[in-house]
Amino acid sequence: MPIPPASTEAGAAIRGIALMTAAFGLFACLDTTAKWLGRTMESGDIAFLRYATHVILLALVWRIWSNTECLRTSRPIAQIVRGLFLLGSTFFNFWALQHLQLAEAAAIMFAGPLVVTALAGPVLGEKVGIRRWAAVLVGFVGVLIVMRPGTGAMHWAAGLSVCAMCSYVGYALMTRKLHQTESSEALLMISAMVGALGLSPFAVSAVESLQGWQWALAFMMGFFGAVGHYALVLAHRMSSASVLAPFVYTQIVWMILFGFIIFGDIPDVWTVVGTSIIVSAGIYILHRERVRGRPVASNIPTKL
Repeated sequence: MPIPPASTEAGAAIRGIALMTAAFGLFACLDTTAKWLGRTMESGDIAFLRYATHVILLALVWRIWSNTECLRTSRPIAQIVRGLFLLGSTFFNFWALQHLQLAEAAAIMFAGPLVVTALAGPVLGEKVGIRRWAAVLVGFVGVLIVMRPGTGAMHWAAGLSVCAMCSYVGYALMTRKLHQTESSEALLMISAMVGALGLSPFAVSAVESLQGWQWALAFMMGFFGAVGHYALVLAHRMSSASVLAPFVYTQIVWMILFGFIIFGDIPDVWTVVGTSIIVSAGIYILHRERVRGRPVASNIPTKL
């Protein structure tokens, strides 16, 4: 069946969905690469390399020496705070990936949008109805199923994923506050620079720990992040967020696939059941946003 032309609404939506799926496939590649490097490197070193390579790639593509638009901001303190939240999310996530399966870490991180929904009322002044509150609570049941606290099955590193998720929530809330006044370029570049500078104490050990092929993997992390974000931007230019938002959950499929192919990990039944509940709750919240006619924000973690 031929794909409708991009000039039509249906064609644009299909291409937007394809780009969205590709973007979160690249983000899954980013996490997979970080987990692979975590076999021989510390999480702080990996996180620094991830941000440093991303800044280098963005600087080259945007020619930062002649185009300073990506550095302009009217709210520098808020930008720095947002960047620090993202730094924390990346650091804790990479640390957790050294000990958890890709699917387990992703499942806990997917609870982030549920927390954002819960805090949207008191923090952002948005009205959250009873149905969305119910979906949030159901989603947290899914998180508990994945983690299984008190049963002896919970790995201590699951707490790191919770820290990563909480840091992400702060990042997502700050993004909502800033997106109306700050350019997309500034949001991408400044947060990456904050991450690179904040993790600069790891710079020497990060470079010294790289050997042979690991240099290629380090730059691949920056590539996966940069191209993934570019695909994300293109997707949102082609189609509305309400159409695209449910497809962020395709990342869990990529994570399970890569975990099995590369690390031989097979998620247990509890991880599959809990993840299904979390994703279902998230999609229901997105559905309620569309029914109420509210703008739908894509609140799944981006891998900056």
